Amino acid sequence: MSPTHPHPSDLSPETLVVSAGRPERVHDAPVNPPIVLSSTFVGTGTVVDGDRAYGRYSNPTWDPLEEAISALEGATVPSLVFGSGLAAVSAALSLVPVKGVLVMPTHSYQGALVMAQELAAKGLFVLRTVDIADTDEVISALTGAGERAASMLWLESPTNPMLEVADLRVLARSAKAVGALVVTDNTFSTPLVQKPLELGSDIVLHSVTKYLAGHSDVVLGSLTTSNAELRATLHHHRSIHGAIAGPFEAWLALRGLRTLALRVERSQATAGELARRLEAHGGVDAVRYPGLDSDPGHQRAKDQMHGFGSILGIEVSGGAAAAEAVVEALRIWTPATSLGGVESLIERRRRHANEPTSVPENLLRLSVGIENIEDLWADLEQALRRGATG
Repeated sequence: MSPTHPHPSDLSPETLVVSAGRPERVHDAPVNPPIVLSSTFVGTGTVVDGDRAYGRYSNPTWDPLEEAISALEGATVPSLVFGSGLAAVSAALSLVPVKGVLVMPTHSYQGALVMAQELAAKGLFVLRTVDIADTDEVISALTGAGERAASMLWLESPTNPMLEVADLRVLARSAKAVGALVVTDNTFSTPLVQKPLELGSDIVLHSVTKYLAGHSDVVLGSLTTSNAELRATLHHHRSIHGAIAGPFEAWLALRGLRTLALRVERSQATAGELARRLEAHGGVDAVRYPGLDSDPGHQRAKDQMHGFGSILGIEVSGGAAAAEAVVEALRIWTPATSLGGVESLIERRRRHANEPTSVPENLLRLSVGIENIEDLWADLEQALRRGATG
């Protein structure tokens, strides 16, 4: 690890996003960590833990980003960055023992769900999918109801794209009672809104591509844990399977991270107001957003989140065709997959063949950016009018 300037552990997240991962504060040191472009590192003798040795094991440009994510999630050891969010998913799923049992939400990040389904189809483990908002159903799946207990509980809250909210504390306790590891995908919330390690998770996953990097120009993932042994196992997986981050991408992600607090504050406030307006709109059958008093997960989200995030879902009146018409009529909202960037994105999720059929055909997922709220609202209103008239 390269030397970095230490930061107090009691700093607020808004300060940590700016201060964590800075170079050591010595005379003429750079304020920002530099990019190190090297495939190998000088060394003699036996390679020991901590040696860089080779670019697949370590790179100085990863270190500050890993330190910053770790600090934000409240972990006691550095995070691990991966070449993509799915690379991080793959490493986390490698912890499920052969013939073990994985419990995963029916509505999860599509890539993670498809990967789990394919691994289960090969007989590597048993997959049990559950309504993650139904605590009793999840606990039953964990205990096995007379069959094998779970080896891993995969949590996502709020879920993608249905925005269901899990009782993270209770489910983490229940998983640990049967000896299961708990992995939480915290991509939607970011560590500014939700701290899964504090709520009982063993590992926190991020698609760094999304909010942490924040500018739709990087593909990266990360895993964070306070368990040094788990980290070592995940590090070995990353090294052997080659799921490494490019140094330039890591540098860009850290640069983007510096404005995370401002971006989340703005986009979250806008998302909440848009959700309230859309709930009253005649062209919308339903709005999914845990910040609404009417949302089934509202109270649970209030108890375990610091805010409600910047993603919302709407079910457009008139079905899939009307929903597509709305997307095509938008001028400011960008029709694209992904989320968490400075620009507002919108997508009909069932356009993807692998999306669960329980996701409504007319559901649009909105990733709210940092544009002017009235411009975003006016664009939505005119598009909803056009969608209603065909």
